[in-house]
Amino acid sequence: MSKDDPSASSGAVAAFQRALALHRAGRFAEAEPLYRAVLAEAPRHFDALHLWGVIRHQTGDHLGALQLIDHAIAINPSVAFAHSNRGLALQELRRFDEALAAFDRAVALKPDLAEAYYNRANVLRELIRPGEALAAYNKALQFKPEYLEALINRGTALSELGRSAEALASFERAVALAPNSVDALYNCGTMLLGFRRPAEALSYFDRTLSLAPGHTDAHMNRGNALRDMKRPEEALVSHDRALALKPDFAAALNNRGNALLELRRFDEAFTSYNRALTLKPDYAEAYCNRGNAFLEIRKYTDALADFDRALNVKPDFAEALNNRCNALFDLKRYGECAAAAARLLAAHPEFDYALGVLFQAQRHGCDWTGFEETRARIASDVGHGRRSDLPFPFLTHSTNAQAQLDCARIYAQDKYPAAATPLWSGERYRHDRIRLAYLSADFQNHATANLMAELFESHDAERFDVWALSFGPSDDSEMRRRLEHAIPHFIDVQDFSDQAAARLMREQEIDIAVDLKGFTTSCRPGIFAHRPCPVQVSYLGFPATMGVDYIDYIVADRRVIPPGFDAFYSEKVVRLPDSYQPNDRQRRIASNVPVRNELGLPEHGFVFCCFNSSYKITPPVFDIWMRLLKKLDGSVLWLLDEGEPTPNLKREAEARGVSSSRLVFAPLVGLADHLARESRANLFLDTFPCNAHTTASDALWAGVPLVTCVGETFASRVAASLLHAIGLPELITDDLAAYEVLALKLATTPALLGSIRTRLASNRDTQALFDSARFRRHLEAAYRTMQERQQRGEPPRAFDVPQIGV
Repeated sequence: MSKDDPSASSGAVAAFQRALALHRAGRFAEAEPLYRAVLAEAPRHFDALHLWGVIRHQTGDHLGALQLIDHAIAINPSVAFAHSNRGLALQELRRFDEALAAFDRAVALKPDLAEAYYNRANVLRELIRPGEALAAYNKALQFKPEYLEALINRGTALSELGRSAEALASFERAVALAPNSVDALYNCGTMLLGFRRPAEALSYFDRTLSLAPGHTDAHMNRGNALRDMKRPEEALVSHDRALALKPDFAAALNNRGNALLELRRFDEAFTSYNRALTLKPDYAEAYCNRGNAFLEIRKYTDALADFDRALNVKPDFAEALNNRCNALFDLKRYGECAAAAARLLAAHPEFDYALGVLFQAQRHGCDWTGFEETRARIASDVGHGRRSDLPFPFLTHSTNAQAQLDCARIYAQDKYPAAATPLWSGERYRHDRIRLAYLSADFQNHATANLMAELFESHDAERFDVWALSFGPSDDSEMRRRLEHAIPHFIDVQDFSDQAAARLMREQEIDIAVDLKGFTTSCRPGIFAHRPCPVQVSYLGFPATMGVDYIDYIVADRRVIPPGFDAFYSEKVVRLPDSYQPNDRQRRIASNVPVRNELGLPEHGFVFCCFNSSYKITPPVFDIWMRLLKKLDGSVLWLLDEGEPTPNLKREAEARGVSSSRLVFAPLVGLADHLARESRANLFLDTFPCNAHTTASDALWAGVPLVTCVGETFASRVAASLLHAIGLPELITDDLAAYEVLALKLATTPALLGSIRTRLASNRDTQALFDSARFRRHLEAAYRTMQERQQRGEPPRAFDVPQIGV
């Protein structure tokens, strides 16, 4: 009985005790009238007033609770718990400043009252003051170390402060204290998902759901973990379970769309995103993800509009800023892309790959602002294991083979880790012919197809059963039709998920799968990550290592990967005896060869040319080109007109004291017409550290000599490989100083250059580079050796293919 009303009868005392017991049992409706009965007899009964107020709070009448508790405090202002409960009622009434004052009064009266510190922390979180909230949770735990709710909410405050590792530790302490705490388990899973540890996260979500099968957020995040584990079909099931429980769950609809996007079920993904946006029109994440879907189907303008919508809602939304860069890049709006990347870096300096995106956009536009500084910073980042650049852009400016291996490993582990359960598990197929599958997005009018078409047509049908899995769009070109006719099993898998495409190869018992894309545009290494085939090979499209264990071999030659360089490749190196590059002798040169003045070229001046893409041009090489023009009166440099880079290159020429009129820009035309006009050039000047590849063989096929410089990376040695295979090794230099000297010597010694052009014309029909049959025999020998080792149960190993039938 309250000391404040000693006049209460024994009946009132008994009624209070019954009320207290019922209250503690949660039988509020029975306890409340008993408290009222006590107060009818003893109006100043502190405990009855206070606890009746608590019941009012517990049943949702927070204003009534406040009035009763205030009445109690007026009778006895020294009870800390009353002030703490008053704070709870004020918190529910969203009178936060008054609530804080109430909790402060409670701890002033009872400094070890953990509950008051805890409740004070909750109010501070409502006021978005997580730092102060954390201090209050710590105080609560100081006095009550096993305070489960405080541990959980402390983890949330730490997460809001960006102290993720400490947050996870707090949640893990809560799980250790209460292994069946749904909130603790769920929050552990959520943090692990953020740490890119999806398998561990999945186990926590499964434990959560075993205790709370109706936990919609856990179903949804279980789906997110499965998607991160490259299991999108299972992810979709989890999202659908969440939506069955809560059909208007916008977040689950958004994440369901992401799983469908992984499965390349684009129409369904759009439907899911659209439903999410109908429910939540300001849903920035759904706009961003729908934009990604538009990117996948190459609707870049629509994608850009969605990213802008997302940023209107959340101006510093990192993923939307990044994806906006991607859309602008695909639209070839390189200056805007670079500006968008700079905005991303300003808001999120450590965002994965953002610096590389900025540098790539600048180089595509030939904006060389801070070129060497950015290149050095990216190289340093990669050396320290940071996600700074994508492997293909990196190889176009990196001169270091070890760094390229590091970059590939960082990226592959992040984006394309090996599947937990490989589809092929050691079986040895017994086929009459080797089932050989080429995978690419470029079975169309593309450089890869231009090189490989004759190889596809001439594969030995008695020994090889050839397949093509095409995951790019059809351009309905003459080349596409040629390839579809040439390859016996031509399958369009662009709408297959990675796993579905991999399963197709496993079901068809493909012996050797050849990736023609690597980490280039529209690549699908995720197919190979499922290990569908006994032998998996990287070839041609990506002139560097993939940095993964599930690619067994890389096809090369002794020039692009010299002996002693194997350590820089995760694959086993297979060296062909001539050049690794195939060529199509049916590449047509148009019969109508324009005269120079029709091409904007001087009739008698010396014409240097370089028809590489703009991103391969670097300031040190451009410096050399401009010095050559200065030293040779009347000379010009003939480049491709790729739009945005053109005015920047003109400006760079002027800055080096060369009139921009001495740069001639060739519009894009069909290959046959391009080869015809290219023959009007005198000398092709290669780029470094990323050489001309297909463009180099195009020049040689058109009869134009090429000067190159070699480095230590595959991409910097391709032109050297081609020149050796055409019998002109004297056009290869070992450094840029020698490259400049040789180019000037050839340009100023007509007899020397004339003799080289004569040899090139002769060698085109006699040397290895354009001997398609010879090349096919060597590549097929490589495939047979790979297959024979696998059939004997031997692991992949490096080997050289000997000369055959020469």
